[in-house]
Amino acid sequence: MGLYDAYLGVRHRLHEGEPPEHVAIVITERDLLADGAFDTLAAALGWAFDYGAERVTVSVSVLDEAVVPSLVRELRDLDAPRRMSVRGPDDTESVDAPIRMNVGLGGKAEFAAAVRDIATDVDAGELRPEEIDEAAVTDRLVFPTEPDLVIKTGAERLSDFAIWQSVYAELYFTDVNWRDFRRRDYLRAVLDFQDRQRRFGR
Repeated sequence: MGLYDAYLGVRHRLHEGEPPEHVAIVITERDLLADGAFDTLAAALGWAFDYGAERVTVSVSVLDEAVVPSLVRELRDLDAPRRMSVRGPDDTESVDAPIRMNVGLGGKAEFAAAVRDIATDVDAGELRPEEIDEAAVTDRLVFPTEPDLVIKTGAERLSDFAIWQSVYAELYFTDVNWRDFRRRDYLRAVLDFQDRQRRFGR
Protein backbone atom coordinates (compact mmCIF):
# COMPACT_ATOMS: atom_id res chain seq x y z
CA MET A 1 0.00 0.00 0.00
CA GLY A 2 3.02 2.30 0.37
CA LEU A 3 3.30 2.93 -3.38
CA TYR A 4 -0.42 3.62 -3.64
CA ASP A 5 -0.24 6.10 -0.75
CA ALA A 6 2.68 7.81 -2.48
CA TYR A 7 0.70 7.96 -5.74
CA LEU A 8 -2.20 9.62 -3.96
CA GLY A 9 0.15 12.10 -2.32
CA VAL A 10 1.75 13.05 -5.65
CA ARG A 11 -1.63 13.39 -7.31
CA HIS A 12 -2.76 15.62 -4.47
CA ARG A 13 0.24 17.93 -4.81
CA LEU A 14 -0.34 18.25 -8.54
CA HIS A 15 -4.07 18.83 -8.30
CA GLU A 16 -5.22 22.31 -9.28
CA GLY A 17 -8.23 22.39 -6.96
CA GLU A 18 -8.05 24.10 -3.59
CA PRO A 19 -8.10 21.81 -0.54
CA PRO A 20 -10.85 22.29 2.06
CA GLU A 21 -10.00 24.97 4.61
CA HIS A 22 -12.45 23.67 7.20
CA VAL A 23 -12.77 19.90 7.58
CA ALA A 24 -15.36 18.25 9.81
CA ILE A 25 -15.00 14.66 10.96
CA VAL A 26 -18.07 12.86 12.30
CA ILE A 27 -17.36 9.93 14.62
CA THR A 28 -19.75 7.79 16.61
CA GLU A 29 -19.23 6.88 20.24
CA ARG A 30 -18.78 3.26 19.17
CA ASP A 31 -16.07 4.28 16.67
CA LEU A 32 -14.12 6.17 19.29
CA LEU A 33 -14.26 3.36 21.85
CA ALA A 34 -12.58 0.90 19.47
CA ASP A 35 -8.93 0.01 20.07
CA GLY A 36 -6.57 2.56 18.57
CA ALA A 37 -9.35 5.04 17.71
CA PHE A 38 -7.80 7.97 19.59
CA ASP A 39 -4.46 7.38 17.86
CA THR A 40 -6.27 7.38 14.52
CA LEU A 41 -7.93 10.68 15.42
CA ALA A 42 -4.64 12.30 16.40
CA ALA A 43 -3.14 11.16 13.10
CA ALA A 44 -6.16 12.37 11.09
CA LEU A 45 -5.87 15.83 12.63
CA GLY A 46 -2.27 15.94 11.48
CA TRP A 47 -3.22 14.86 7.96
CA ALA A 48 -5.85 17.58 7.77
CA PHE A 49 -3.35 20.34 8.51
CA ASP A 50 -0.69 18.68 6.34
CA TYR A 51 -3.05 18.92 3.38
CA GLY A 52 -4.19 22.50 3.69
CA ALA A 53 -6.89 22.66 6.36
CA GLU A 54 -6.89 25.68 8.65
CA ARG A 55 -9.65 24.43 10.96
CA VAL A 56 -10.96 21.01 11.97
CA THR A 57 -14.21 20.27 13.75
CA VAL A 58 -14.73 16.83 15.29
CA SER A 59 -18.20 15.72 16.33
CA VAL A 60 -18.73 12.60 18.43
CA SER A 61 -22.33 11.38 18.43
CA VAL A 62 -23.28 9.60 21.65
CA LEU A 63 -26.04 7.16 22.55
CA ASP A 64 -24.90 6.44 26.13
CA GLU A 65 -24.53 9.76 27.95
CA ALA A 66 -22.65 8.03 30.78
CA VAL A 67 -19.55 7.76 28.58
CA VAL A 68 -19.42 11.50 27.79
CA PRO A 69 -17.16 12.56 30.71
CA SER A 70 -14.58 9.86 29.96
CA LEU A 71 -14.59 10.65 26.25
CA VAL A 72 -14.13 14.37 26.96
CA ARG A 73 -11.17 13.60 29.27
CA GLU A 74 -9.54 11.34 26.68
CA LEU A 75 -9.98 13.91 23.93
CA ARG A 76 -8.50 16.69 26.05
CA ASP A 77 -5.40 14.53 26.53
CA LEU A 78 -5.10 13.86 22.80
CA ASP A 79 -1.71 14.53 21.22
CA ALA A 80 -3.02 17.05 18.69
CA PRO A 81 -1.00 19.17 16.24
CA ARG A 82 -2.86 22.41 17.10
CA ARG A 83 -4.64 24.00 20.05
CA MET A 84 -7.96 22.32 20.82
CA SER A 85 -11.29 23.16 22.38
CA VAL A 86 -13.21 20.12 23.67
CA ARG A 87 -16.70 20.40 25.10
CA GLY A 88 -19.50 18.15 26.24
CA PRO A 89 -23.24 18.84 25.89
CA ASP A 90 -23.44 20.69 29.22
CA ASP A 91 -20.41 22.94 28.72
CA THR A 92 -21.21 26.59 28.17
CA GLU A 93 -17.79 28.06 27.44
CA SER A 94 -16.92 28.24 23.74
CA VAL A 95 -13.25 28.65 22.90
CA ASP A 96 -12.18 29.51 19.37
CA ALA A 97 -9.37 27.14 18.40
CA PRO A 98 -8.07 25.56 15.18
CA ILE A 99 -9.42 22.23 16.43
CA ARG A 100 -12.88 22.21 17.98
CA MET A 101 -14.49 19.05 19.30
CA ASN A 102 -17.92 18.36 20.68
CA VAL A 103 -19.09 15.21 22.39
CA GLY A 104 -22.78 14.39 22.54
CA LEU A 105 -24.05 17.75 21.27
CA GLY A 106 -26.33 17.00 18.35
CA GLY A 107 -27.26 19.42 15.61
CA LYS A 108 -30.96 19.36 16.52
CA ALA A 109 -30.22 20.27 20.14
CA GLU A 110 -27.80 23.01 19.06
CA PHE A 111 -30.37 24.51 16.68
CA ALA A 112 -33.15 24.31 19.29
CA ALA A 113 -30.94 26.16 21.79
CA ALA A 114 -30.31 28.91 19.23
CA VAL A 115 -34.07 29.27 18.65
CA ARG A 116 -34.67 29.50 22.41
CA ASP A 117 -32.06 32.25 22.69
CA ILE A 118 -33.74 34.17 19.88
CA ALA A 119 -37.16 33.77 21.53
CA THR A 120 -35.72 35.04 24.81
CA ASP A 121 -34.25 38.11 23.11
CA VAL A 122 -37.54 38.83 21.35
CA ASP A 123 -39.47 38.46 24.60
CA ALA A 124 -37.06 40.86 26.30
CA GLY A 125 -37.51 43.42 23.54
CA GLU A 126 -33.87 43.13 22.49
CA LEU A 127 -34.69 41.73 19.06
CA ARG A 128 -37.62 42.39 16.75
CA PRO A 129 -39.09 39.42 14.83
CA GLU A 130 -38.46 41.14 11.50
CA GLU A 131 -34.77 41.41 12.41
CA ILE A 132 -34.37 37.63 12.66
CA ASP A 133 -32.23 36.43 9.78
CA GLU A 134 -29.64 33.73 9.06
CA ALA A 135 -26.98 35.65 10.96
CA ALA A 136 -29.18 35.77 14.07
CA VAL A 137 -29.24 31.98 14.10
CA THR A 138 -25.60 31.49 13.16
CA ASP A 139 -24.37 33.86 15.88
CA ARG A 140 -26.08 31.72 18.53
CA LEU A 141 -24.68 28.36 17.45
CA VAL A 142 -21.99 26.60 19.43
CA PHE A 143 -20.00 25.98 16.25
CA PRO A 144 -20.88 28.82 13.88
CA THR A 145 -18.23 28.18 11.23
CA GLU A 146 -19.45 26.26 8.17
CA PRO A 147 -17.31 23.26 7.15
CA ASP A 148 -16.19 22.88 3.55
CA LEU A 149 -15.87 19.10 3.77
CA VAL A 150 -17.62 16.67 6.11
CA ILE A 151 -16.10 13.19 6.40
CA LYS A 152 -18.17 10.35 7.84
CA THR A 153 -16.83 6.80 8.11
CA GLY A 154 -18.75 3.56 8.34
CA ALA A 155 -22.19 4.67 7.15
CA GLU A 156 -23.88 7.22 4.88
CA ARG A 157 -25.51 9.39 7.53
CA LEU A 158 -24.48 12.54 9.40
CA SER A 159 -25.46 11.30 12.86
CA ASP A 160 -27.15 14.61 13.75
CA PHE A 161 -24.06 16.69 12.99
CA ALA A 162 -24.26 20.46 12.46
CA ILE A 163 -27.57 20.54 10.61
CA TRP A 164 -27.46 24.29 10.01
CA GLN A 165 -23.76 24.66 9.29
CA SER A 166 -23.43 21.74 6.87
CA VAL A 167 -26.18 22.77 4.46
CA TYR A 168 -23.65 23.70 1.73
CA ALA A 169 -20.80 21.42 2.81
CA GLU A 170 -19.46 18.72 0.55
CA LEU A 171 -20.24 15.35 2.16
CA TYR A 172 -17.85 12.43 1.86
CA PHE A 173 -18.95 9.00 3.05
CA THR A 174 -16.69 5.97 3.18
CA ASP A 175 -17.51 2.43 4.26
CA VAL A 176 -14.09 2.22 5.91
CA ASN A 177 -14.57 1.92 9.66
CA TRP A 178 -12.90 4.60 11.76
CA ARG A 179 -10.41 2.20 13.33
CA ASP A 180 -9.19 1.33 9.81
CA PHE A 181 -9.11 4.93 8.53
CA ARG A 182 -5.69 5.76 7.10
CA ARG A 183 -3.91 8.65 5.39
CA ARG A 184 -4.88 7.27 1.97
CA ASP A 185 -8.56 7.40 3.00
CA TYR A 186 -8.20 11.02 4.07
CA LEU A 187 -6.47 11.83 0.77
CA ARG A 188 -9.31 10.20 -1.17
CA ALA A 189 -11.73 12.52 0.62
CA VAL A 190 -9.63 15.62 -0.21
CA LEU A 191 -9.21 14.61 -3.83
CA ASP A 192 -12.94 13.94 -4.12
CA PHE A 193 -13.59 17.43 -2.69
CA GLN A 194 -11.21 19.01 -5.18
CA ASP A 195 -12.92 17.26 -8.08
CA ARG A 196 -16.32 18.71 -7.19
CA GLN A 197 -17.81 21.94 -8.44
CA ARG A 198 -19.25 23.64 -5.39
CA ARG A 199 -22.58 25.41 -5.98
CA PHE A 200 -23.53 26.57 -2.45
CA GLY A 201 -27.20 25.90 -3.12
CA ARG A 202 -27.27 27.62 -6.52
